[in-house]
Amino acid sequence: MSSSIAESPTPSAVAPKLVLFARGVIAILSVWPVLRLAVDQNWGGPESAAKRTYLASEIVDAFESASRQLNQDDVEDLVLQALAEEFEVVVEDGSSEKVARDVVRLWAEVSEGKTDMVISLEAIADKIRGKKVVAEVEEGNGDSDWEDDESGEEDGDDDAPQLIAPQTQSSRPEPVVDEDGFTLVQGKGKK
Repeated sequence: MSSSIAESPTPSAVAPKLVLFARGVIAILSVWPVLRLAVDQNWGGPESAAKRTYLASEIVDAFESASRQLNQDDVEDLVLQALAEEFEVVVEDGSSEKVARDVVRLWAEVSEGKTDMVISLEAIADKIRGKKVVAEVEEGNGDSDWEDDESGEEDGDDDAPQLIAPQTQSSRPEPVVDEDGFTLVQGKGKK
């Protein structure tokens, strides 16, 4: 019975590498502007921060349980799927490739016992913690499903239609100022 215990890896022997990897993955996800914005704006609902942590645990579990070395495409697919399902975000800026590349590189370094990348990533994450993410909003580019295919036939007026006639200034008389600079009080008058 004692021989079976000796043959199986003990949790404490595996844990330091996985804990270090998890810390690095959390740091990578914490500095990724797309995910920071999604969490800050609660795109995943009130539990957005927990969903970020869940994504980190999914990545760690995928590396821990993989029968082969995961590559950048595997990690990117996992990240993109999680963002689409949990935050309803479609990433088109190429940043998911960098995140996936960093995660794969982190796994390789942690597997070799190196801690420099984790320490560096955590320092960057600590530095930007609490800072707002500046988002660049791209107006519709014609690829949206909701846009009308006949948009080229419009008269070029992009303003919203007027539902209420604009109020004129005549409904409120201008104040009358006398020669000495005093404003005269005027009665409302009878209508």
